[in-house]
Amino acid sequence: MRALHFSVPAPRCALLPLCAVLTIGLAACGDTSKLPPGADVGAAPTLPEPVKSLIPTVNIAPAQGWPEGVIPQPMAGMTVTALASGLDHPRWVYTLPNGDVLVAESNKPPKPDAAFSIKGWIMGKVMKRAGAGVPSANRITLLRDVDGDGKAEIRTVFMQGLFSPFGMALVGKELFIANADALVKVPYEEGQTTISATPVKVVDLPAGINHHWTKNVIASRDGSKLYVTVGSNSNVGENGMAVEVDRAAVHEVDPKAGTRRLFASGLRNPNGMGWAADGTLWTVVNERDEIGSDLVPDYLTSVRDGAFYGWPYSYYGQNVDVRVTPPRPDLVAKAVSPDYALGSHVAPLGMAFAEGNSLPPSLGSGVFVGLHGSWNRKPLSGYKVVFVPFAGSKPVGKPLDVLTGFLSPDGKAYGRPVGVTIDKRGALLVADDVGNVIWRVAGAPVRP
Repeated sequence: MRALHFSVPAPRCALLPLCAVLTIGLAACGDTSKLPPGADVGAAPTLPEPVKSLIPTVNIAPAQGWPEGVIPQPMAGMTVTALASGLDHPRWVYTLPNGDVLVAESNKPPKPDAAFSIKGWIMGKVMKRAGAGVPSANRITLLRDVDGDGKAEIRTVFMQGLFSPFGMALVGKELFIANADALVKVPYEEGQTTISATPVKVVDLPAGINHHWTKNVIASRDGSKLYVTVGSNSNVGENGMAVEVDRAAVHEVDPKAGTRRLFASGLRNPNGMGWAADGTLWTVVNERDEIGSDLVPDYLTSVRDGAFYGWPYSYYGQNVDVRVTPPRPDLVAKAVSPDYALGSHVAPLGMAFAEGNSLPPSLGSGVFVGLHGSWNRKPLSGYKVVFVPFAGSKPVGKPLDVLTGFLSPDGKAYGRPVGVTIDKRGALLVADDVGNVIWRVAGAPVRP
């Protein structure tokens, strides 16, 4: 059943008392996780039966920000510092070859005019409470740590006037930026601290309703192709499949020809990407909501050319989602199971392979993942950075907590991790879009 998805023609002011009651009531409704801790994580997660309910589970960690003297907690043997603070909703981080760090300060673009719905109004309030309701700064900021002390001495506006920018990729002397509606590029010379050139469009990207607006980009090893993530326009196709054309997918872009093609599809909301040692592309994916606290596990997976991963017709392989009509058994039969479950509703966004890091040996082979945190689960899940160990080019074992402490003892969010990357000195950088900080996680300092 599609929860609360209907339009009401009455004036908004007449609905405010009802909406207020519904918003408060949502916090008291919904199911609670029944799986043992860790059962929804790994190569073979437990998948219970879906929970059917008119009102979905809503459990938000209200955005608070970091109190004076409080910082996230790194894994034993590591230290954490603020590379930069006081940013405006930093979502993504990218390390340039000379060590400069680019930060996309961004948020969801304005929605096109649409009929008012109670569900949409409530979800807007919920996301605002979680810290996701601020206007988009639409800029990229450059940070430069000159002396290597973990704090940026130079901070400049690198680019501005963009359209909800997110992913970035440098190929030669061209910097590509994934806006919410297009992949664009600008010329770049090493050491530049600002760019005034007008971005040139490479290719349009699916936009519109933008239920999921973030677009990430990564270059192939030889730089000849770019890969761009595009999330779905809905939870499970409730806006109709006409608005899902070329969405829930990874696209391959030929930057010289200005063309794109579907590389893989059925990925509800892919975000971070990276290349494994064997040359395989990997991504992290946010799966669907509103069928229980224990469904569906978000995941980390290799991305095969031409593969279909199930959305919206099935989840975690060929488990049919009966809410989707009309069904497509032909596509379900083709659905590929993901490689590794990260946990239900943890909201993985950032992803970085461990290559080149200077952290402890236990973090030498695998993937760092920023888990932005749940809204559709009791108890809360995510709100941390984890490391998924790899053996060769495959994930093994359970994730290791690398950076925690983003939640207060009473369940408020000091911060929420998003993008992750490795800096030129081998430390882990983490974008925190609630705390408005870029955290730098490094090995313990050498003592005399």
